Amino acid sequence: MTNRPDKRRRKELLHNWASKQRAEARAKLPLADDQLKALFDFLEVEFPIQGCDHTLRLTEWWLRTNGHPVEPVVAWLHSTGGFCDCEAAGNSREQWEAANRDVNW
Repeated sequence: MTNRPDKRRRKELLHNWASKQRAEARAKLPLADDQLKALFDFLEVEFPIQGCDHTLRLTEWWLRTNGHPVEPVVAWLHSTGGFCDCEAAGNSREQWEAANRDVNW
């Protein structure tokens, strides 16, 4: 029989690993949390009204209007499954929320 760490130690190791993964994901965020939240909130309002044309048209408009760089945000959205406005509102927001699960704000 192999000698395994006890259950508490395994849970601690898993928690530490998950925290590290979330910290690494947060470090890759292209905008501050309040700005990403504002973008995703905007998409949730505008997407049902304007629909998805399979582009990031609404996202890019919001970024330009609010003075944010488009390219790094679009690159991050693509890396998180956000290839159009509806996917950004769903997939990318989900990734952003997962990265912030242990952050109390």
